[in-house]
Amino acid sequence: MMPSYTSRSTRSSTRKLRKRSNLKHTDSGRHNSESTSSRSSDEEQGESSYSTRYYLRKRQTDYGSSHEENHSKRRRKSPSKSSSCRGCPIGAQYLQEEMPDEVLIKIFSYLYEYDLCRAACVCKRFKAIADDPGLWKRIYQDVFEYDYPLMNPEPRVFQFIQPDENEYENQWKESFKQLHKGIHVRPGFEDTYNSKYRRLRGRDIIYFDSIERAYSFVDSEEMDNAIIFIHSGMYLTEYLFVDTNVTMIGAAPGNVIDNVIVERGTESTITFVEGAKEAYLGYVTLKFTPDLTMAMTHHKHYALEVTENCSPTIDHCRIKSTSVVGSAVCVSGVGADPIIKHCKIKDCENVGLFVTDYAQGQYEDNEISGNALAGIWVKNHSNPIMRRNHIHHGRDVGIFTFDNGLGYFEENDIHNNRIAGFEVKAGANPTVVRCEIHHGQTGGVYVHENGRGQFIENKIHSNNFAGVWITSNSDPTIRKNEIFNGHQGGVYIFGEGRGLIEHNNIYGNALAGIQIRTNSNPIVRHNKIHHGQHGGIYVHEKGQGLIEENEVYSNTLAGVWITTGSTPVLRKNRIHSGKQVGVYFYDNGHGVLEDNDIFNHLYSGVQIRTGSNPLIRRNKIWGGQNGGILVYNSGLGMIERNEIFDNAMAGVWIKTDSNPLLRGNKIHDGRDGGVCIFSGGKGILEENDIFRNAQAGVLISTSSHPMLRRNRIFDGNAAGVEITNNATATLEGNKIFNNKFGGLCLASGVHPKQKENIITGNHNMVQKAVSTGQCLYKISSYTSFPMHDFYRCQTCNTTERNAICVNCIKNCHAGHVVEFIRHDRFFCDCGAGTLNNCCQLQGEPTQDTDTLYDSAAPMETHTLRVN
Repeated sequence: MMPSYTSRSTRSSTRKLRKRSNLKHTDSGRHNSESTSSRSSDEEQGESSYSTRYYLRKRQTDYGSSHEENHSKRRRKSPSKSSSCRGCPIGAQYLQEEMPDEVLIKIFSYLYEYDLCRAACVCKRFKAIADDPGLWKRIYQDVFEYDYPLMNPEPRVFQFIQPDENEYENQWKESFKQLHKGIHVRPGFEDTYNSKYRRLRGRDIIYFDSIERAYSFVDSEEMDNAIIFIHSGMYLTEYLFVDTNVTMIGAAPGNVIDNVIVERGTESTITFVEGAKEAYLGYVTLKFTPDLTMAMTHHKHYALEVTENCSPTIDHCRIKSTSVVGSAVCVSGVGADPIIKHCKIKDCENVGLFVTDYAQGQYEDNEISGNALAGIWVKNHSNPIMRRNHIHHGRDVGIFTFDNGLGYFEENDIHNNRIAGFEVKAGANPTVVRCEIHHGQTGGVYVHENGRGQFIENKIHSNNFAGVWITSNSDPTIRKNEIFNGHQGGVYIFGEGRGLIEHNNIYGNALAGIQIRTNSNPIVRHNKIHHGQHGGIYVHEKGQGLIEENEVYSNTLAGVWITTGSTPVLRKNRIHSGKQVGVYFYDNGHGVLEDNDIFNHLYSGVQIRTGSNPLIRRNKIWGGQNGGILVYNSGLGMIERNEIFDNAMAGVWIKTDSNPLLRGNKIHDGRDGGVCIFSGGKGILEENDIFRNAQAGVLISTSSHPMLRRNRIFDGNAAGVEITNNATATLEGNKIFNNKFGGLCLASGVHPKQKENIITGNHNMVQKAVSTGQCLYKISSYTSFPMHDFYRCQTCNTTERNAICVNCIKNCHAGHVVEFIRHDRFFCDCGAGTLNNCCQLQGEPTQDTDTLYDSAAPMETHTLRVN
């Protein structure tokens, strides 16, 4: 097992004290020997020692100012460049004024940084040459190895820049100036720079062979904001337990992180603990590679570990763990608040990044990919901020928040993970903003087991399963997202799921845009649900929910399905332009359909069937290419105070033993009839206004038996009420007036029950046409079916499909053998020109559509057959 932090700290402190003693002894001997050597050398050259930076800078200033002052005085006394100046040797004048620049650059190229700075103080010409970028690039790369200048514009920020950027006059020199106080870890260089210091006059740099020794030195000297440069190499078994504000940064040519590798196989590779509030680690590769054959477990060992009360910055690192347990990065504990940015956490055999136990932190611009388990775990009240991360191709979920995990996730790109892109479970409550969650091998977002969360302004698309799953009492907010092109549905709510689904744009999904089932009860409002390859909203298996103020349009199947005991409330939606039915209730679907605008569907606006019993109230149902409302196959429902108009066929159809209640509706301006009841239909029509329809206000046919009471049926372009084909009805207290073909028209054998009806002021154009000798086709064409005596001609061999009006019988078929069939609704085939002889009462014949004498049969949805 890994020792506790207390034991590790004790061991670290003991180690530091021991090394501090050794370092002081070594440094004392080194400085004594170097001082002796330096003094003897300086006495021979007439110079004082410049082994310390302070004294070096002082000498540079003193030497430069005095030399320039003397040189300036001598130059003022010199009559010309060629004459020698008093007190100034001719060689010095030549060196300062006449030696070619190329030669000076060559000489200066042998100088180190401090001597080069001293030379720059001699004169303006030396300064210009000593600032040559090429000289400083050589010095810079000799010390730091970088291909490009690395700037440190502010604490804990290190950025490479291009040499041609114009922010600095000499980028190489400026970078050297910002970084020159650093301590270097470069295996094999410690002896060169420390033991043989005499060889490197003009440079004062401390080198160590290991990171651990460099860190111990920084710690023992109590250096503030110290920088440790870790040069090219593989650093194995380093013990890095960071509790100070030290900066550690990789230094290598090419891609730095490829050449600086820190690896450990027993305990965490590097651990930041309390005291490391402003520490920095950058441009290195961290590996945790335990021996998997050993019995020791590594649940609490990581490549990078950040513990309580510290806030280091981890920048531009590659982090990997081959342990099959734990994670590559672990941030845990109160006050753990790191900045982890521009890092790559890839191809780990476990979780990539794990944030837990009230930890926080900022995680920005990282790439997290190819990990065996989740790319990111967030749990136990931890609350990180994660921005612009690229989380992809994981062998599990992309981001997993659970056990009350929180977090703010913004502009992350999450894709191609084997399970959901984002999973929320067990009380977790993340905020996910402007992320792109796509191409998941299962779903996009999965919220379950009392999960919550806010998903706002995300793009969720192209996932193999649903874009969003909500289940098991979860209650997230899904708001202002684009959810599109899913290989299954858009939003799928099941298993008593809840949630607020609001202001989303849901389109182009292979299954329903929103699916609600198994006692789920979400709030769905202000969404656009359109152009789905299936239906818009599908509520089934006792689904519930408030579905309010959505726009549902241009879906391939029904705009809204409600089935199998479901009871949603649909209010103030616009459901239109569907390729089938608008709202479809079947198999005991119930619910409330209230204040909706339902229009322009290929099939009916609303269909009710097989025991469904919805409340349909105050809706506008109009502009359908078929009927308005179709109730069939034992459908029920209360249809109350709706406005049903401008449909291509009947405003309301009731058929096949259905028994709805229609009350207080306005059914008008239909391109066919108002209400059509046939095939054993029943129902109560009460206090409706039925007017201005092209066909009969109410047509009752084929063994139907409805009740009509206190309705107003008026201003129709055909009859007010027509009853035919063995149907009957109960008519009480209706007002039937101002209809074109008559008020109440009864076919042969029809005897309805009538009580207190007022039938007055109808135009009776059929009787007028008959009395004036006209063919009835003149007033009906082949789109209307006026009720009158129906004949056929045996001489012309017509059938019951070829009706002939009484005036054509008298004129066009005079002397033929004719037969009276019945009093019923039909148009005249003789006048339509469909018989062999020409009608003598009409003009040019009109092409017959061979329309049945009865109203056209409604078109039934093929939804069930498709599914």
